Amino acid sequence: MEKSNNKFPPHWQLKKLGDVCHTTSGGTPSRQKPSYYNGNIPWVKSGELDRGLILDTEEKISEEAIKNSSAKIFPRGTLLIALYGATIGKLAFLGIDAATNQAICGIFKNENIGSNYLYYFLFFKKPSLVKQGIGGAQPNISQGILKNLELPIPPLPEQLAIVSKIEELFSELDNGIALLKTAQQQLKVYRQSLLNLLVTGKNLKSIDSVILKLDQGWSPKCLNEISTNDTEWAVIKTSAVQHGHFVAIENKVLPKDLKPREQHELKVGDILITRAGPRVRVGVCCMIRKTRQRLINCDKVYRIKVNVKIISPEYFELILNTPHYQREIEKMKSGISDSGLNLTQVKFLKIEIPIPTLKEQQLIVSELERKLTVCDKIEETISQSLQQAETLRQSILKKAFEGELVKMKH
Repeated sequence: MEKSNNKFPPHWQLKKLGDVCHTTSGGTPSRQKPSYYNGNIPWVKSGELDRGLILDTEEKISEEAIKNSSAKIFPRGTLLIALYGATIGKLAFLGIDAATNQAICGIFKNENIGSNYLYYFLFFKKPSLVKQGIGGAQPNISQGILKNLELPIPPLPEQLAIVSKIEELFSELDNGIALLKTAQQQLKVYRQSLLNLLVTGKNLKSIDSVILKLDQGWSPKCLNEISTNDTEWAVIKTSAVQHGHFVAIENKVLPKDLKPREQHELKVGDILITRAGPRVRVGVCCMIRKTRQRLINCDKVYRIKVNVKIISPEYFELILNTPHYQREIEKMKSGISDSGLNLTQVKFLKIEIPIPTLKEQQLIVSELERKLTVCDKIEETISQSLQQAETLRQSILKKAFEGELVKMKH
């Protein structure tokens, strides 16, 4: 028995998890034997683990599968933890007798450690376990790492009191998080309602009548050409285009000669719209604003130059990013992945948008951007609060396992 260091109360013990808990991993029966997966024994995969209780599984295996593999049946109440991949560190209790695959470690119930106390301790330790698992082709932790994990052990009554206090504080925290997420959703609805106001105007004109040019950027072949000119250029790819702005540039190129440079260089006021790529990325629109780099767009991103005597680029960008016109653009998408939006200046250019006077456009853009800026600030505050809530969750657990959350007389 090891005495705790000064991080724990003196009456607590500090032992390795493997010294107080029996652990073992599961197994995967051969997929070459279909009969192995035609049984009635629940078989848990790591993707089915999360904080909660497992009462059913996607797949069932047979008695024959158990006999001819390393799979074994864990009793109800066993605590499961994922050892591999993206699910590493996820936890769940078995609410039924079940087997698991080899990516799951089962920790059996015992008389000295409360299952819920161990659950919250491992949940607290998840970040450090994930960190230990980084390094291979896929993240993984071994049973050895789990067994060597130092576990602070208070008396059972104190374990129960600690769990009760954690759950009380977590319940309050979860209620606060739910309110924040509701506010976040309401803010999204409000933002969309603001944008929808833009489409209620009259004096509709087709996109074709308010733009001067629509062209695509350089092809990948051109992007790979090397120039004798030492000017660095940044390429905007589809993943860099966001609604209303573009993000970090993905790579730099050196144009080969002056002609394509003049043809493809993006200028402030140019509108970008993604024309191909993954379906969710097609039809995203933004305007080029002030930039320190010389920019070109790739061949999967169209550039639009509008007639500034009729429409302002800022107004045009707002219009295309409204929920209404995003739905219109959605109807034009074809294909599963890379065929995407068809901007052959047919359907897209026939879309009709409301065109008030330039002065009215300026007022609309100014007022809308002011309100959207307020929305952005509120959104940022909510996001920060959500992050702080998760930090607070870890703080609660840290206090719990250092003996500071519950004070009991001894």
